[in-house]
This record gives sequence, structure tokens and C-alpha cells, in this order.
Amino acid sequence: MTDFWFESGYKLLDRTVDGNLLITDDFLRAYLMRPEMGPVEESCNAERNLHARLIEDPTTDVTPTDIAAMADDDIKENYKVMIGYRDHLVASKSVENGYLDFFKNKPAIKIPPLFINQLTQVILRNILDDTLYPLWARCSEMLFRDQKISVQDDAVMAADADTVDLHLSSSSPASLDVSKAKKKDGSREIELDVLTEKNAEIYWDRSDKYDTVVDLRVWGQANTALCRVMEKWVNHFYKVSVKIQPLEEIKEDKWIWHIGLDAEASSLLNDLYNGNTVAPERNQRLISLFRMEIKDETLINSTIAGKPIYLGMAMAPDNLLRLKPQNLLMNLPLADSA
Repeated sequence: MTDFWFESGYKLLDRTVDGNLLITDDFLRAYLMRPEMGPVEESCNAERNLHARLIEDPTTDVTPTDIAAMADDDIKENYKVMIGYRDHLVASKSVENGYLDFFKNKPAIKIPPLFINQLTQVILRNILDDTLYPLWARCSEMLFRDQKISVQDDAVMAADADTVDLHLSSSSPASLDVSKAKKKDGSREIELDVLTEKNAEIYWDRSDKYDTVVDLRVWGQANTALCRVMEKWVNHFYKVSVKIQPLEEIKEDKWIWHIGLDAEASSLLNDLYNGNTVAPERNQRLISLFRMEIKDETLINSTIAGKPIYLGMAMAPDNLLRLKPQNLLMNLPLADSA
């Protein structure tokens, strides 16, 4: 199969016997090579020495005294965050266990959202390692990168938010391989390739550019692909088979369980469930609904067995879609035995 997401760090990890990702020195070392961690000309000797020790052995013991000896307060904070994050991952043994524990037990360490997104990406890279469908990989990007949503008639177009911002920036280099134009009102616009099953193979060579668009209309190919990705996401963590299907509307007046896949959808579905008035403009920001069923009903909470679980995702007022895939794991009504 074709490789993808070369910069995710996936190749730096090993696999456990149960298919999870095993933390390695090389994976931890990659964080130490980030710009905010590497010594610069002004760095003090204490910083340089500690960084050299960690590059040699990324799991070496680091004490508060080691960090306090550094001269720069910002660097001290960076190291506190990095060492706390490192220690958590090492203690968790696998990336997946560490990821779950961030949300289940909420350890008293500061974890930058960027790190959470990076873990999400590398876990998805593991889950999709044997996939033959580039559209699945592109839709997986939505779980760790913000999407800019544009509604055009029946189409709901999702483009990578950072890519859009970069190309529309007045300082973006002209060499960027994207068509740019100006509209009559003087605003700039860009043209990105819309990925479908017909042209999906172009994705493999561009996977690290995040420069393709998908159409999330209810019965479209991308929405179906997203369903398959979410099914695999749940199964990978819990070994529970689920079936997720797109949905045009929830027809039940009082459904039993719902999960918002982002903060906007969670708030909106809560209000609809509780019978609160929802402004039309806010209701229109609900991009997609899904119906999820757990195939083995013995694995679901007995009060919900036989009932569907509804999922929703919604864009914010700035047209950004910020999915939180952890919601799908933390809010799943599984039985204690599962």
C-alpha cells in the first residue's frame, strides 16, 4: 500500500502485540528536536547540557533542579511541559493508552493541543496502515486538523483551515502551487482540488500538504468515508464493532443518547434535546448527523440497548470545524463489562 503522512512520526514507533503503538526513544527524540526545544545562540550551559543528555537518552531522569538551573523562563516552561508529557507517555507504555488517559484521568500536566493532535494523527496512521482508500485518509485529517467550511448550494466543502489561511495571506509566496484569484470585491480566493473516488489517488503524493477539499454533503462519498474512519477509531481503542451511517435528521422527539463530535455540536444537540429554543442561524451550522449502533448489545449500557446513538458535528460562527475525536471515546455509553 502507498505510504502517507510521512511527518507524523509513525515510522519512529514500534507496535505492541495487540496492535497499539509502542513509545520509542526515537519518537521522544523527535519532540526534543522541535524549534522551541533546541538550544539557540543565547542558550545557557544548563540548557545545552540538559538538551544534550536528553538527545543521548530521551528517557533520562530530569529533576526540577535541572530545569530551575536554566536562565530563560520560557525555556523552563517548555521543559516542564515536555518532561511531564514524556513521563506520561513512557508510563502509559503505548500511544493509545497515553491518549486515553489524558481524557479519562486528566493527569495534572499541561498538554498543548498541538501534542494531542499529533497523537491523534499518529494513532490514525496506525489504524489506516492497511487502507487502500485515500478518501478515508483525507477524511481522517478532520480529526486532527481544523477545517474551513464553505456551504455552496447542496455541497458542504471542507478545506484545511491552515492551508486556506496560508494561501490567502497577503504574505503567501507566489510559488505556492495553488490557483489564486481576486473577486470583484477585492477579496482573495483560491482553488483547491476536490477529492472524490474518481481522482482520490492524487492524495497519496500530497498527503503532507493538506491541500485537498472534501464535500461533506449527507449522502456523499466523503461523509461515508468519515463514517468508516470513526468506526475504525472506536474499534481500535475498545475492540467494539459499531455501525455508523449518515443521517438527514433525527426524527425522534426524545432520543436517548447523543454525542457531539465538537464543542459546537455538543452544545447544539444538548439544547435540542432539552427543548431549548435554537436560533435558525445556529441550527444551520449543524453540518452532519450520524446514527451509530453497537452491534453487540451486551456491550452497551442496558438502559440504552436497542436504541441508536446520534452523533453530530457543527461549525463555529467563523465557519471552522474543530472535531474532538476523544468525545467519541469518552461519551460512548458502554457497559461496565466492555
